[in-house]
Amino acid sequence: MKEITKREILFSVIIVCVFLVFGLFIHGAISDSLMEEHSEYLKAVQIQSDTTLFQHGMKTNLGNAFVYGDLKAVDTVSYDEISGEYSYIKKIKEEYTEHTRTVYIYDEKGNIIGSTEEVYWTWDEVDSWSKHCQKISFLGVEFDYGTIEFPATSYIDTIKVSSDIRYVYKGSPAQCEGTLFANLGDNTISDVDFYNRQTIDETIESLTSNIELIIFWIFWIFLIIGLVVAFYYFDNRWLEDKLHKR
Repeated sequence: MKEITKREILFSVIIVCVFLVFGLFIHGAISDSLMEEHSEYLKAVQIQSDTTLFQHGMKTNLGNAFVYGDLKAVDTVSYDEISGEYSYIKKIKEEYTEHTRTVYIYDEKGNIIGSTEEVYWTWDEVDSWSKHCQKISFLGVEFDYGTIEFPATSYIDTIKVSSDIRYVYKGSPAQCEGTLFANLGDNTISDVDFYNRQTIDETIESLTSNIELIIFWIFWIFLIIGLVVAFYYFDNRWLEDKLHKR
């Protein structure tokens, strides 16, 4: 095992100090960028389940706003063979299909000594259909579908019609509630993000969490540790020779 000298320890301390200083500069740059980005959220108007104020904001070009309310599909969709109404629904046809794969046989030393063909079966998508509502409403105000994104699709049901054919259904809910962040103006909304099941306070907290700084420091500390370990790993006789010459 390589012996670590006092000079190597001293030099590694210098490496750590230099990279910590660089890290503080980068931290400051990231922090300034985040503050500029977060100011957009901190200056935004907050509207709590108030349809009149929401409509007034769109008419008067209010600008950025957090708005809490109900998001609904006006003309819901479904398929006859399943229950429930949805804002979006997808019907997936799957076929139970036979596949083969090569399985290798190894000896005790990990060398390949043979192989065999293995048969296995999976449900594979062979076709799909989907449909969605045409109109949605938020706080009682109607918009075209797609203006506000509903939550991601989730599993609804599976109907098996034969031993090797089945239909899987996935869909988005017809109604949900949460916080809308959007620019209100020109009698509509733009730059829209919808945060399902989050209050205005929860949404602002998540958007201004500074998680980027935490991630940066985790990466930076591991980088410093890696550099120090690599420095100890290499032969550093040049450091001893240089100091002896002095």
